[in-house]
Amino acid sequence: MKNTIKQVFHSGKFLLGFFIFMFILLTVLIYPIFVTADPLQMIGQGNFFKPGTYVSVEEAALEKTYTLQVPKQFSKLEMVLDVDTRASIQDFLIKQAGVAESEIDVTNAESLVEQWKANYDPNTKYKGLTTAKRKALRRLDSQITAAMKDSGVIIAEKDEEGNLQQSKVIKDTDYINMKDVSTKTFLLGTDNFGRDVLTELVAATKSSLKIGLLAGLIATAIGLLLGLLAGYMGGLADNIIIFITNLFTVIPSFVILILISYSVGDKARGIAMVGIIIGITSWPWTTRSVRSQVISLRNRDHVNLSKLSGHSMFRIIFTDILPYIASYVVMAMILQISSGILAEAQLSMIGLGPATTKTATLGLMMQWAMQYSAHLNGSWWAYFPVVILIALISFSLNLMNTGMDQVFNPQLRD
Repeated sequence: MKNTIKQVFHSGKFLLGFFIFMFILLTVLIYPIFVTADPLQMIGQGNFFKPGTYVSVEEAALEKTYTLQVPKQFSKLEMVLDVDTRASIQDFLIKQAGVAESEIDVTNAESLVEQWKANYDPNTKYKGLTTAKRKALRRLDSQITAAMKDSGVIIAEKDEEGNLQQSKVIKDTDYINMKDVSTKTFLLGTDNFGRDVLTELVAATKSSLKIGLLAGLIATAIGLLLGLLAGYMGGLADNIIIFITNLFTVIPSFVILILISYSVGDKARGIAMVGIIIGITSWPWTTRSVRSQVISLRNRDHVNLSKLSGHSMFRIIFTDILPYIASYVVMAMILQISSGILAEAQLSMIGLGPATTKTATLGLMMQWAMQYSAHLNGSWWAYFPVVILIALISFSLNLMNTGMDQVFNPQLRD
């Protein structure tokens, strides 16, 4: 066993998948220790706040300000006058205003704006320009005017008689230290309910992993038991089990999954119930695979020797056959876990996932994002991290399975 584990961890594919999966698992376990807030707490009063740090406006307006001489490239005028805009102004001054090119200094924003203001009139219909170009010049003039405007914001307070009295003027050179005011950071923004997407995503991943693990264990247990009995006993028992297996195989498992989920009802469809439903509909291919493995083993010499020794059927199965297919069963369970997570996402997308308001799953987050049109209004943070996480979990589990397959199957080794 120790040597087998060493061989598995020498597989590059298994190691890569293992590290990715462990990173996700550790994040799910450690994150709630530092962030104890309810993942479904509605913090934002609105839909889909974009990722970033939010500052208390009230505290920022009343807090002590500092005057900073910011670099020129960060001034409003310099931000408006980029390279293309300066070239457009130069072209206008030369062709429409007749200014000599030698008199235009595009590197000096203030002198360039002075020449622009002296020669451009938004009410004049300049010849040789298309309508779109004239509109673009008017927009540019408006932007320059806004950038040059003294943007002082007046803060007023009510006196005893209810009249507004000016108390403070905030200039564009006034800054505050962010440590002096309350801030809240949403690394992945908020969802349609105003909930922190990152905290919700961690909780949803934990729920989906539970569903996948439960579904994987149930599907593997059923498939293993039926496969062992069918493969070892043969005859009538084999025919009955394979007949039932074929029924589940012919009918798409997702259709059965939908029917069972719908019949269970919303009240009973929690995290555990969804895992059980997925598990009891996902066992057929495990049964067929285990049966094939057992058929190839049941006539081996050591099995025949056990039969001649009078050992019971269950002892032979669990001591002489099961150890030889244990690695195969582990690989099957890894794939069942991955399939269970994907099945939950599919069910939730059509409204048949866990009906709960106490926790989220990856599928439910996708459903909420689609219901509130996050994909149409550009709120990528509501669904894109979920898609990436589902893909990473499936990718890591499949890599682990491939790496184990290469170790246990000599035909796949290089």
